[in-house]
Parts: sequence; structure tokens; C-alpha cells
Amino acid sequence: MKVYTTDKIRNVVLLGHGGAGKTSLAEAMANLAGLTNRLGNITDGNTISDYDKEEQKRKFSIHTTVIPIEWEDTKINIMDTPGYFDFVGEVEEAVSAAAAAIIVVNGKSGVEAGTIRAWDLCDKYNIPRMIYVTNMDIDNASFKNVLETMTERYGKKIAPFHFPIRENEKFVGYVNVVAEKAFKWDDKNKAQECEIPDYSKDNLGAYRDSLMEAVAETSEDFMDRYFNGDTFSDDEIRAALHASVCDSTIVPISCGSTTLIKGVYTLLDDIVKYLPSPEGRKFAGININSNEIFEANYDFSKPKSVIVWKTIVDPFIGKYSLFKVASGVIKSGDVLYNEDKDIEEKTGKLYIMCGNKASEIGELHAGDIGAFAKLDKTRTGDTLSTKANPIRYAKPMVSTPYTSMRYRAVNKGDIDKIAQALSKLCAEDITLKNVNDSENSQTLLFGIGEQQLDVVKSKLENEYKVQIELSQPKVAYRETIRGRSDVEGKYKKQTGGHGQYGHVKMTFEPSGDPTKGYIFEEKVVGGAVPKNFFPAVEKGLAESVLRGPLAAYPVVGVKATLYDGSYHPVDSSEQSFKMAASMAFKEGFLKAQPILLEPIISLKVTVPDKYTGDVMGDLNKRRGRVLGMNPDGSGKQVIEAELPESMIFGYNTDLRSMTGGAGDFSYEFNRYEPAPSDVQAKEIEARKDKLVDLTAD
Repeated sequence: MKVYTTDKIRNVVLLGHGGAGKTSLAEAMANLAGLTNRLGNITDGNTISDYDKEEQKRKFSIHTTVIPIEWEDTKINIMDTPGYFDFVGEVEEAVSAAAAAIIVVNGKSGVEAGTIRAWDLCDKYNIPRMIYVTNMDIDNASFKNVLETMTERYGKKIAPFHFPIRENEKFVGYVNVVAEKAFKWDDKNKAQECEIPDYSKDNLGAYRDSLMEAVAETSEDFMDRYFNGDTFSDDEIRAALHASVCDSTIVPISCGSTTLIKGVYTLLDDIVKYLPSPEGRKFAGININSNEIFEANYDFSKPKSVIVWKTIVDPFIGKYSLFKVASGVIKSGDVLYNEDKDIEEKTGKLYIMCGNKASEIGELHAGDIGAFAKLDKTRTGDTLSTKANPIRYAKPMVSTPYTSMRYRAVNKGDIDKIAQALSKLCAEDITLKNVNDSENSQTLLFGIGEQQLDVVKSKLENEYKVQIELSQPKVAYRETIRGRSDVEGKYKKQTGGHGQYGHVKMTFEPSGDPTKGYIFEEKVVGGAVPKNFFPAVEKGLAESVLRGPLAAYPVVGVKATLYDGSYHPVDSSEQSFKMAASMAFKEGFLKAQPILLEPIISLKVTVPDKYTGDVMGDLNKRRGRVLGMNPDGSGKQVIEAELPESMIFGYNTDLRSMTGGAGDFSYEFNRYEPAPSDVQAKEIEARKDKLVDLTAD
């Protein structure tokens, strides 16, 4: 592929609900542009995008794939993204690198939750978009239904550029609203101009009028001419529409069939005509030397800089760092400075990716997308620039993972291999987190959803040849007391020669401070316990609160007071007093109304208005307390609640089921509070084998 200048580049991300047809559209575009000589399909697992074995097995996209095609002397970097919500991090990375989006809608299924999420992402990153209604060759596919639903939701900015001609229930052609012409496909799939069908003329008139209004609103001169009844030339119309599409005041909608490759030609034409190149698009970072704003704006004449927006770490094809050139011209062999890691890296060969195929290229201009191979230290979100002009750009904003599962190695000998493999998978997917929860003696995988974690498990087995088991995480319960006790602990042992003797009398009561395991005081009078043994008593307490006597969970909020005891001038030692204190703690704790505390989280659930009743009912079933509900300004409600952490497991799947995929949630730890008696009894029974005998050898 030849080198393209910034004005001849289009970076377009395909967005939409799972199953809407994004990968099939990318395949049709590639085939029509001559990149392939056959049309791959998802069923056969031979598309450019879904090259990963997991994608081929599951029949849906898991990773974002870049497919660069050439069309009308323009390079279009197509980014095909997953539609299933568990892989939203891949989508967010791609949107951060794109200058425009095509929102793909299944003409049969209509507008779905993924369609709305795609629109919201475009708003978040302030990028223009087009809507493409696919599967128009399928019975019951309705362009009109999609158009009406999107117009009802987003207003008059939804503007049909093309709409279908159907005859005998078949998709045979389309009407071009801008040109006011109709076309039908012949036997060789070539579009031939034809008469506009009578039944299409009313729709054409209405769509055309709305377009002309949008054109008129682009300038005062046009507005005056419009009200005076003047007509606009084709060039004026296209220039005005280009400006309106680029600032998102107009969102074009068109249609087609990817399996028949009908309507794809006009879509590619519209991408070139109406969607923006990176040239002049605002993009800024910070110059580290001067601490001033660096206006990159995809200007090829400025110092070179790139931002790494995605990492591929594949055991078969190796590691590639996908980047977008923010400024300057990047060439093979450039030495670039990674400000995040404070190192210089020699980039070596320069590549463009097409699926999993890397092709060498000599240089890439500002705004283009490329890849470096084997940059050891560079990670997703890092900025690469020059040492003379070190730049830092904002990292891509990706969703926070809230779904966790505990994992264990099936074979203990694979623990190191699993750690290395997970490190690679986490580098590739930054919504995946590997957490060592030492407090609860477990290792956790955090992701967006259960399906994502199941894919990780499968990848480990099939690609890295190691196996893990996934299970529900242990909840970090705590133990405390609500009453007061007065006990003594005596540790006495004779083994021939010096024995062991330690004797303490202690009281235990709530300390009122749940942030600390214990508070220790001594009120010994008369030297009943020598002062030099006080640290040993406290050490016994410190070790005891790590595993409480109720269910072997950490203890919090206990005040222990040493007020009396006795000692032996020969047999007493630090060890004997530590053991005596541990014995006193166990007895005193169990006599002081011990209880289990469960962690409570603060939960925020964002859902469309119509689902609030179902969501609040479900939270009540989970022992949740709904605290309030507030509108977020976009037709959704934010439900605020408190919920036991033990009840959040599986919530991601249930919320999607209740809301058709339209709900989101986040949470954070709030506090501990007493667990209900049935929860305590069940947990104590389950943890019996964790308790230890303090007097055992």
C-alpha cells in the first residue's frame, strides 16, 4: 500500500449491537475495494477481522481489528469492533483512535441497546457518525422502522441519504436523496439509473426538504436563498452536507446488504465525500519540557509524536503496538522517546496491520494508523515522541471492570506460566485485571463480564496450554464483638528442665473503632505481670486477630485490657505469655457476643426509565437498600443503593437480562455491618475446618 497524506485518510470505526453485521460489512468493503477476491463469512470463520481462534469458535468478534482499504485515492482505516458488551474496552480504544463512526443497525432487529451505546460513545468522543442499516435483503427488514426510531430518539438530525427500493419483497435498488435519482442493480450487481418509483416519490420529497433545510442552516446567505425559493447547486449541497456531517448536526442514514454487496459502494463513496480526514482535527497534549499545551492537530509539519491506542500480544503473531500518528511523519527505524516509561525505544520496521497480517511500509503521515513490533516497555496509552520534544497525550478512557472471579491453577506446576500468560492478556486487554488478594488468600480476575473471563480461561487453555478453574470469590467478612467478657488465660507446660508458664487476666469489649483490629491497654498493678512481658501479650493479640475464633476471618473493633495475671521467675517467657494471651483472646472473644460483619458496597445502577421498577425489585431480593433515584439528563435514571458485597456476584449478567443490555453499574466499598443470622450460621459452618487449636503443638 502506498503512503497517504493526512487529507487522504479516513479513520472509521464500525459500531453497533452484537450481531448487527459489522464484521460482514468490513468484509464486504474489503472485497469491493479489491483487498480480497472472495467474500469471507462468520459461519465459515474465514473473515479478515475474526482471525482469532476464540472468535472463530464463538462466531463473534472479541478484538478490534484494523482493515486499511483504498477507495477513490483515499485510504480508509476501518476498525471493526466487538458488539458484545463484555468487550467494550476494545470498542473504547478504537473510538479514541477514530475520526468518525459507522453505526451498523440490523434492519430486521432494529435499534437495540448496542445501537444506543454506540451513539453515546460517539457523543463522548465528539466524533461524527453515519448510520448504515444492513440485512435489507432479509424478509421483514425495515429501513423505515429504524429511521423512525432513530428520528424519534435523536430528532431531525437523522437524515436519509439513501433509502431502499423493494419490489416483490426483494431489495432491488435505492433512491439517492442528494442527487434525486433512483438506481437498480442489474444481473451483474451494477447499479443502473432508473425511474423513481411512484411509491418512493413522497418519501423522497420529505427527505429532500429536510436535507435542504439543513443545508440552508449552514450559513445566513444560504438561509436567505432558501427562503427566497432559490435552489442550490450539487457542489453547494455536498459542501454544506460535508460541513454538517463533520460537526454532527446531520447524521446520514443509508442501507444495504453485505451478503449481496449492495449499497456498500455508495457507503464507501459517502465515507470519502462526507466524513472528515484527521487534518485540522483538534488533538492536544502536554510538552513535558515546557509544560505548555502542544497542539498536535495531526499536522505533518510538527515534531513527530504518536499515541499507542491498542496492543496485540499473540503467541502466534507476536506483539504489536498499534498507534495513531498525532503529528509529524513517522519513518522506519525512528528512535522515539516513551515519556511514560522514561526510555528511548528504537522502533525498527514500520507496519500497517490488516487483520493479523502485518505489511511493511516506509512512512506514515499524521493521522494515519500503523504498528510497531516488539516494543518491550511500551503499553497501551503510552505516548511516543522525540527526546527533544517530549509529549504526553491523555490515555484512552476505558470502562472500569467490576466483575470478578476467583481462579486457581489446575496444575500447581503451571502457576508461573499462568502468571506470564495473564500478564500478556492484561497488556492486550486493559479492562482485564489480575489481582492478588493476599488478605483472603485468593487470586482474582476482574473483567467487564463473565463472558470475557470465560474467553480468558479458554485462551489460556488453547493458546498458552495451561488450565485454570474459575469460581465465586471469597467475601472479606470480618469478626467482632458486641458484649463484654472477663477471662483468664493460663499456658503451663512442663517438658523436663525449664517449663513454660504464662498467666493473664483480661477483659474484652468493643473498641468503637472498626478500622483497627484491636486496641490494647494494660492496667496491671503490683507487678503481677512484669512489664517486659507486655509486648508478648500484645503480640499474642496481634496474631490472634488475623484469624478470629468464630470463622477464621480477621477481627476488628476489639479493645483488650490486661489487668492481672501471674508469672514464674524461671518458667515464664515471652512465648508463654504470647500463648496465654492467645488463649484468653479466644475464650474472651467467644464469650463477648461475637458476630460476623459483612462488607456493604455503595452501588450506582444507570438504567432507562422503563426498567427502574424491575431493577429496584431485584435489589430488594438481594438484600439491598435503595437510597434514591436521580435522572442523569439523558432519559436514564441513576439508582443509588447499598448492597452486601456477597450479593453482587453475577449481577452484571442479571442486569443485562433485566434491561436488554441497556443497564450499567458501578460500586465501591462503603463499610462493614452485622450479617444476618442465617448468613452467619452458613458461613461459620462452612469455615469450621479453617479454625485452629491454639494449644496444639
